[in-house]
Amino acid sequence: MSKARIGFIGAGWWASSVQIPYYQSREDVDLVAVCRLGKAELELVKTTFGFSFASEDYHELLEQDLDGVVIASPHIYHFEHAKAALDKGFHVLVEKPLSVKGADARELVALAKAKNKQIMIPQGWSFRPFAREARKLAPQLGEVRHVVCQMASALSDLFGGEPMVETEGSSFRPPASTWADPERAGGYAWGQLCHALGLLFGITPLEPKEVFSWMGLSKTGVDYYDAINLRFTNGATGVVSGAATLPKSSTDSVDLKQYQIDIRIFGTEGVMLLDIERERLELRRNDGKNTIIPLKDGDGAYETYQPLERFVQICLGQTVDNDAPGEVAQRAVEVLEAAHKSAKSGKVEAI
Repeated sequence: MSKARIGFIGAGWWASSVQIPYYQSREDVDLVAVCRLGKAELELVKTTFGFSFASEDYHELLEQDLDGVVIASPHIYHFEHAKAALDKGFHVLVEKPLSVKGADARELVALAKAKNKQIMIPQGWSFRPFAREARKLAPQLGEVRHVVCQMASALSDLFGGEPMVETEGSSFRPPASTWADPERAGGYAWGQLCHALGLLFGITPLEPKEVFSWMGLSKTGVDYYDAINLRFTNGATGVVSGAATLPKSSTDSVDLKQYQIDIRIFGTEGVMLLDIERERLELRRNDGKNTIIPLKDGDGAYETYQPLERFVQICLGQTVDNDAPGEVAQRAVEVLEAAHKSAKSGKVEAI
C-alpha cells in the first residue's frame, strides 16, 4: 500500500490530541517527522506516536523524505514554516490563519501555484456537506451586494489568558502566548473569526477592498469582540461580527451549543441564509424559485477529520476537492489584518 509521508511542524494541544492520533490510526499514512520546541515534550510526542525523526529545528525536518507537512505552529510562524515547506516541494496543511499579513498570504498562494502544490486550511465547517451545497447555490444569487457574517464561541478563557477548560488533562494545553498575546496575533479574530470568513469567501467570489473596525478587548489586551465593516472590490458592502464569550456548555436541561455562525448573503436575485446553530440553509429568490436544503440535527457540527483525510489523498496524488484552499484563506487574512489596523488607527484601512 502506498503511504502518505507526513511531517508536523508544531505539536501542541490540537495537533497532539486530534491530528496526529488520527494520522497514526491510518494505514496509508507514515508519520515521518515531527518538530516542536522543548526536548522533553518533543521526545514525548515522538515516542507516543512513533515518529521516525524528531527535531527542534524545522529545517532538519524539511530535509526528510516527505509528501506533505502539517503546519501547527503558533500563528505568527505560519508564513515562515509554510513557505519553507512549499519551497521544498511539499503540500501543506496550514492551521488557520494562513498567515497574519495579507502580503505573506498572497506570497504563499503564488508560491504554491508555481510549485504545483496545494495549500489546505483545515477549517472544518468549510468541509461540511452544507458548505458544498451553498457553493453550488451561490450563482443563483446574481451579483452579491451585501453580506452579514456573525460568529461567536465559548472561549472567554482561552482569549482571556486562562487555561482552556476543555483541555484539562491533556498532555499539552493551548498557551496564552499564542492565543492571548496581542503582540503574537492572539485574540478572537485570528483565532476563530477566520472560520466564518473562510465559509463566506468559499461561497462567494467577493474580494475585500477596505475595512473599518472596532474591537472590544479581553483583560490580556486581545480582541474578545469584533465589529467589522467591509467594502468589496465590486462595490458590495459587508458586516462581520465576532464574540468570544458564549457561555460554556453545561449539564443543564438546555445544553448550550459552543459555536454560532450565521451568514446572510444578499444578491440581485435573492438571499442565502446559512446558520450552523439552527442548522438551516435556504436560498430565497425574487422569482419565488426558492431552495431549502434539509439539514438534520448535528449537520452543523464542526468537521474535524474530513480535511485531514483530504490532505492524505492530496499527498497520495489523488484528485479531490480542496474545500479550503489558500486563495480563500488569503482573503480572510487580508480582512483581519486590515481590521486590526483599523481598530488601532480609527480609520478606514485599504487592503
